[in-house]
Amino acid sequence: MLDSPNPPNPPNPPRPTLLIALRSALFMLALAIFTVPYTIGVMLCFPLPHRWRRHLVTPWVHVASWLIRHVLGINYRVLGREHIPDRPSVILSKHQSAWETIVLQLVFPWTVFVWKKELIMLPFFGWALATVPMISINRGAGKKALTQLVEQGRLRLSQGYWVIIFPEGTRTPIGVHRRYKIGGAHLAVETGAPVVPVALNAGEFWSRRAFIKYPGTVTVSIGPVIDPAGLSAEDVNARAEAWMEAEMRRISPHRYADHEADATTA
Repeated sequence: MLDSPNPPNPPNPPRPTLLIALRSALFMLALAIFTVPYTIGVMLCFPLPHRWRRHLVTPWVHVASWLIRHVLGINYRVLGREHIPDRPSVILSKHQSAWETIVLQLVFPWTVFVWKKELIMLPFFGWALATVPMISINRGAGKKALTQLVEQGRLRLSQGYWVIIFPEGTRTPIGVHRRYKIGGAHLAVETGAPVVPVALNAGEFWSRRAFIKYPGTVTVSIGPVIDPAGLSAEDVNARAEAWMEAEMRRISPHRYADHEADATTA
């Protein structure tokens, strides 16, 4: 991991080569071999206190991050580390791949994610998620989902966890801008927790649902903290969205130029 005030703008990924394909296959195989028995061990620890169960995930994160760096050749740099508050916060982050669900746990301390309950049905990985103290919501519950988010989020923040939320709701290809959902901002306003906006370009190297991963350096840019005091959830959401989208166009301008040119033509 590197820190740099002036990240380079990575070019579009090259054509996949045999070596890149082999490295991608080796990564998936090694991660699967390690994950299956590890998640079984995590599930067996369900009776332990929640803090212990959360701590059990840390070795898996370090092993997965090691594989990402040394097998896939994907490193990362962090900008704006000085903006990280000294107390648990709500992190609103861009979401382009599985990369950030792993590596953001190394950037911020004691993180929990907001995830949809349906993920519990995923073999091994989903079962392990149900064991650790994440925040699970039923997206089909409408306004009740916001209530679930605030109730569980308030508890996790009080327990010293940092809550990571992807406001676009799903993995979004780099260069595409989806509507930001209000949930994360609403949690911050209801609890008074600071909001930390995060822009990143993991999609340059690890695309949504892509088997092939390309070597390179991901830029993680942390923006100035948004204090929710005196603001509505809509105001907080708008400020986070404005900074994150502007920062994305700074760290990956070539991606957005292509999409905006297509939109203009259409």
